[in-house]
Amino acid sequence: MAQRVLVLNASYEPLQLISVRRALVLLLQEKAELVEAAMQHLRAQSVTYSVPLVIRLVRYIRIPRQLRLPCSRRGVFARDRETCQYCGQQPGRAHLTMDHVVPRSQGGLTTWDNVVTACRDCNHRKGGRTPEQANMVLLSTPRQPQYLAFALLGELERHDVWRKYAYT
Repeated sequence: MAQRVLVLNASYEPLQLISVRRALVLLLQEKAELVEAAMQHLRAQSVTYSVPLVIRLVRYIRIPRQLRLPCSRRGVFARDRETCQYCGQQPGRAHLTMDHVVPRSQGGLTTWDNVVTACRDCNHRKGGRTPEQANMVLLSTPRQPQYLAFALLGELERHDVWRKYAYT
């Protein structure tokens, strides 16, 4: 029972990780529904339950959206899944850099909307220019991640079943 269960909001947005015991209580109280289960079972005298991996709350829980995450190197790498946003390669964290889309020399700020993950080669090739000036295309538009999903991101990446809920 040391295993953890991912709790999704009614909108399938990840909320938190809880114990199997707490997840079973929510299921039995019909406050949540089973989305995905493990192959293992928990047995009682007259009933058998599948061990939950992912549950979804029946009622929507409102989440405050004004929480601001600080923009950090680790955060940008996590948001971009450690993938260069120019060439799409994943050379490993040690070979990645944080690139300013609008360079600081041109007034660009270190904000979620202006920084992306780049490999050293692409960052060097882009230099102090914008992607348009360097004739390079971004694979995705940088944006601030949602707070709760982002806070769980490292945990969600560790479990194959949870991974698909990390970027909904």
